[in-house]
Amino acid sequence: MSANDRPSGQPTTTYDSAFLKACRREPVPHTPVWFMRQAGRSLPEYLKVREGIPMLESCMMPELVTEITLQPVRRHKVDAAIYFSDIVVPLKAIGVDLDIKPGVGPVVAEPIRSRGDLDRLRDLTPEDVSYVTEAIGMLTGELGSTPLIGFAGAPFTLASYLVEGGPSRNHEHTKALMYGDPQLWADLLDRLAEITAAFLKVQIEAGASAVQLFDSWVGALAPADYRRSVMPASAKVFDAVAPYGVPRIHFGVGTGELLGLMGEAGADVVGVDWRVPLEEAARRVGPGKALQGNLDPAVLFSTQEAVETKTREVLDAAAGLEGHVFNLGHGVLPSTDPDALTRLVEYVHTRTAR
Repeated sequence: MSANDRPSGQPTTTYDSAFLKACRREPVPHTPVWFMRQAGRSLPEYLKVREGIPMLESCMMPELVTEITLQPVRRHKVDAAIYFSDIVVPLKAIGVDLDIKPGVGPVVAEPIRSRGDLDRLRDLTPEDVSYVTEAIGMLTGELGSTPLIGFAGAPFTLASYLVEGGPSRNHEHTKALMYGDPQLWADLLDRLAEITAAFLKVQIEAGASAVQLFDSWVGALAPADYRRSVMPASAKVFDAVAPYGVPRIHFGVGTGELLGLMGEAGADVVGVDWRVPLEEAARRVGPGKALQGNLDPAVLFSTQEAVETKTREVLDAAAGLEGHVFNLGHGVLPSTDPDALTRLVEYVHTRTAR
């Protein structure tokens, strides 16, 4: 049972949290706030505990993961914690030869370009990521009534790293495979959907209250290509975790033209970046979904007055939504002043108190 389920009798400690209520489009005591990448490079305490420890290694150390995940909850008083990990962790766990290079990102030693390469992508088992189960068990004990969000990279974004061999500006190899060998592409994404779903199931079964599917690069696609070549795999992931009853969040960058399709893929909550106003995003997504977002992360480098002005614009735009989770339009930038985030949380809570 996940932390989001309401069993017969007493509700679980996180079920009536503002965050989960907003995800379920229910009345909330205040607009809940959390930030993508809230546990990370913007916090001096994070830099201290991770000093000298490579990124992927840090993701496999339960006590360290627990401490890093808790840091922004303690400091900022956010309404949800986000599990500290990386989208390539499940790929590393099944034996893909990759590393996260500082200043570059994930780099794959042998890119996947042929049907024979698919054999390197075996099924993910809970034993492959036992450190995740251990860390989430520790976290839920510490978090109490604060929900924990599990997350994974979406099949398209994982495929783009695997096919390109690393980050890419134009996704030449990825699109060449998608257009040139659509059956191989479909089989690759289907395999990645199974791996991703298994990774999310581990997190939910360990106690995560919600999950977010993060499609970093999918904004590079036209809607027709998304619907034909990507949406089936994302839908497979959402369908696989649907029986758990936890809110499912879908987020991508530069996905204004895809918002409706991303909701259609099965998300309960659709993340919106800062490029699309929330009112317009709601129109594109349609009824029956909550929205998450969407303050431009760069606004936090301005004055407090400017931050409050832009925040009010987001909150005013969200006033008519069925459900709204306040977030940035993407992740916290590394050089963001942590105090600006703390003030932002307090401002949203105060401004929206019912």
